Amino acid sequence: MITIKTDDMTLTLRNDIQDVPLLAAFIDEVCETAGFNASVTMQMNLAMEEAVVNVMNYAYPKGVQGDIVIEAEEMGDRVRFVIIDGGTPFDPTAEADADTTLSAEERPIGGLGIFLVRQLMDTVSYEYKDGKNRLTLVKIK
Repeated sequence: MITIKTDDMTLTLRNDIQDVPLLAAFIDEVCETAGFNASVTMQMNLAMEEAVVNVMNYAYPKGVQGDIVIEAEEMGDRVRFVIIDGGTPFDPTAEADADTTLSAEERPIGGLGIFLVRQLMDTVSYEYKDGKNRLTLVKIK
């Protein structure tokens, strides 16, 4: 099920990579409404895509259909996105930053995504509440 409710700025996607273009359109619309410039909008698209694709790939067991809800809220000089899923509890903010001083061969697999999200967004936080993962990303103009 894919739904976009622009009146309350909510997007619901399936855990299916084919839905990613809908995410980009949603973020573009939210950022345009909030008055963000193209460069910042591109940063938010990259960070959000990284976070949402990780949920799509890892939150639910292989072959299990699940929804991912993205709530957006304009708050004056900032926009807040909350990514909500009912998959396996996982706190990406508890992961250590990837050591980017190591070569690609020396660096362990994984960890670059959350590192990228942390670099691009101003605030990244996580909570597990009412059986749901809630990853909150905030960007200030």
